[in-house]
Amino acid sequence: MPVRNRFAELAPEIKAWRQDFHRHPELNYELPRTAARVAELCRAFGCDEVTEGIGRSGVVAVIRGRQDSQGRVIGLRADMDALPIHEQTGVDYASETPGIMHACGHDGHTAMLLGAAKYLAETRNFDGTVICIFQPAEEGGGGGLAMVKDGLMERWNIQEVYGMHNMPGLAVGNFAIRPGAIMAASDEFAITLTGRGGHAAKPHEAIDTTLVAAHLVVALQSIVSRNTDPLQSAVVSVSTIASDSSAYNVLAQEVRMRGTIRTLNEEVRQMAEARLRQICEGVAATYGASVAIDFRRGYPVTENNAANTGYAALAARQISANVDEAVAPLMAAEDFSYMLQARPGAYIFLGNGNTAPLHHAGYDFDDEAAPYGASWLAAMAETRMPIA
Repeated sequence: MPVRNRFAELAPEIKAWRQDFHRHPELNYELPRTAARVAELCRAFGCDEVTEGIGRSGVVAVIRGRQDSQGRVIGLRADMDALPIHEQTGVDYASETPGIMHACGHDGHTAMLLGAAKYLAETRNFDGTVICIFQPAEEGGGGGLAMVKDGLMERWNIQEVYGMHNMPGLAVGNFAIRPGAIMAASDEFAITLTGRGGHAAKPHEAIDTTLVAAHLVVALQSIVSRNTDPLQSAVVSVSTIASDSSAYNVLAQEVRMRGTIRTLNEEVRQMAEARLRQICEGVAATYGASVAIDFRRGYPVTENNAANTGYAALAARQISANVDEAVAPLMAAEDFSYMLQARPGAYIFLGNGNTAPLHHAGYDFDDEAAPYGASWLAAMAETRMPIA
């Protein structure tokens, strides 16, 4: 496929863009430098339209093919935001902003889509229109939903949408995908237990919220072990426990617990929330405490359309001999899920080699992976909208 040769030529440019974004990471929706640079490059490439400020700080670039005989439009999406982590990679292009780094590879995702945009604007070897979507606030901010609510799909008449994420542990040049649920829904809970504080030497005069919390942590695990169909998947994690006491001889009046629930279908998701509420109320009542629950639904399941998964795998096979079409789903979450709820499409994993894991202070995107990812993005346009 000729795309591969051109992206080998473009690799130094893509690497330079990526490392520049890595030096200057920005968080959430606050992406003034990143978004401006993306828009500047897209205009320099000769994209037909470049619109800023979609979903607060997203950028949309339009590239029209040589023909538009069928009115076909596909979207290609990359995320732009970084994470509040202090970098420990030691690379010479490390973050220049203390406490913020690209620990998830969004710098690589953005650079690969820019590379694809440059190639597609040069060649225009497709019959239809490509919409390059540069999204803010994937890391917890719901930027995908913000762009959808801002009319992304309707304004540009997007009919299909595709996205990609790098994957540490998967060899560079390899791809992995599956139809159906590929990443989990992510919900958060905050539980506040209130009892009666007292002296640790007189527990009979108190209602010990630490004891209640300990029983609750164990009881919540029954949601997975005893309420979830063994052929389904769910994760319930209590991640933090804190009390209003720091003394060794004081029983806390209040304990606060926080955690997450991850599920791969809506039925299990609803069951898990209901059981969490029932268990919290039951355990608290057993020990005479009161409980308040703040349950917040996060990103929905990232669900690949079966037909579009096939199209994505076909494009990947033109680039690589190693395409896993039945990869196990991940229990991590991804807000590309909102775009897949709005339009059929697919999400694929790209090998990042033997690097530190995502969201780790030592993680770095492997620039050797970029030509493969950019080639796949361009191939999606050319294979889904071929010129007759």
